[in-house]
Amino acid sequence: MSEPLSIPADVVKRLRDETGAGMMDCKRALVETGGDLERARDLLRTRGQASAKKRAGRQASEGLVDAYIHGEGRIGVMVEVNSETDFVARTDEFRRLARELAMQIAATDPRWISRDDVPADVIEGERKIYEEQARATGKPDNVISRIVDGKLETFFKEFVLLDQPYIRDDSKKVNDLVTEFASKVGENVVVRRFVRFRLGEEGT
Repeated sequence: MSEPLSIPADVVKRLRDETGAGMMDCKRALVETGGDLERARDLLRTRGQASAKKRAGRQASEGLVDAYIHGEGRIGVMVEVNSETDFVARTDEFRRLARELAMQIAATDPRWISRDDVPADVIEGERKIYEEQARATGKPDNVISRIVDGKLETFFKEFVLLDQPYIRDDSKKVNDLVTEFASKVGENVVVRRFVRFRLGEEGT
């Protein structure tokens, strides 16, 4: 019988710092992936997202509204982030999450929180534009379909908050940031709404 893989404590700590997962979860992930830090990180993210889906049906009615001002008062953001309990909402970690989300919104100017929020007519309009552009190149239909799907993904990454690359680490999406935190605290965490103001910009 082979000896169990020994994982150095500093590697476990590094994975914990990067993902926010528990020490034992990090150690198990590293053992399962043969000590491969990148694969262990992906495994924890996958498990965190699966756990988040199970929590998604639970009501998140506590939380806070964070306000962030950027560029010497030229851009302002307010974002509401909800948790299941006031205990989690009062923690410094939760406040930091809300602030990171507010800074993300200030920097990237998303239009919607999730793909579900994007109106169907907007998606259809974008799809038609991309199809016309692709057909103008003379590509066959099967290639056009892939081109359109790829451009829609790019559209979502630009304008949907949870699909955007995280400004501090573009190897993860904003949704990863939220689900990793939710996995760490064991609660459903929801970005409820946001508003972004820019000096001199008219409201819609």
